[in-house]
Amino acid sequence: MIRLLVGILVFVINTIYRDRPYPRFYVLETVARVPYFSYLSVLHLYETLGLWRKADWLKVHFAESWNELHHLLIMEELGGASFWGDRLLARTTALIYYWIITALYIVSPGAAYHFMELVEKHAYNSYDKFLTSHEAELKAQPALEVARLYYRDGDLYMFDEFQTAHTPAERRPQIENLYDVFVAIRDDEMEHVKTMIACQLPDTKLAYLSPHNLEPQTAAFANTEANNTQAITAR
Repeated sequence: MIRLLVGILVFVINTIYRDRPYPRFYVLETVARVPYFSYLSVLHLYETLGLWRKADWLKVHFAESWNELHHLLIMEELGGASFWGDRLLARTTALIYYWIITALYIVSPGAAYHFMELVEKHAYNSYDKFLTSHEAELKAQPALEVARLYYRDGDLYMFDEFQTAHTPAERRPQIENLYDVFVAIRDDEMEHVKTMIACQLPDTKLAYLSPHNLEPQTAAFANTEANNTQAITAR
């Protein structure tokens, strides 16, 4: 079912937007934010009912949605949302997937995280191909202000918080032109993949801490670069 849901999303985006990269990325980023909203909604529900409270999960998933928001803002600046039909498709798809992932997260959190792992892998591959085929064009264009503020010049707390494979301030993208912006977005998607894999580990519920949490992390959730790379390769 998970692969079917991802496959439908990928088919629609790749078919309709084969030769329109910015609208394609706009739709992709609109939908990519939704599972994090679903996770947050369910986690808040559990806390409201007194079933479970874990602030670190809320911090990281909100930081992930914040990261995807800035990807979306970048695509909007590039004109990806200029046609009403693209906006309608993106928001309709996002609404449908929100309720699907919300129900799935209640029944099986691991499956909901696996869904997002596959979506983020697709996003990484899409951006990587785009960078290869448009390198010269992108390097000739300046970086957008929204990208400079998010990745380089602004408050980077939220940027650090979604990357559970890194310690705070470890990753600082170079943002000099539009090519650098897309490199940063591509690499963000792989950081999401690593975090989604980490969320599926057996001891995650007990061991999970956010990157800025100063308490010592357990071995089950150390999330080093090597461990995540090995997990991704194994899949």
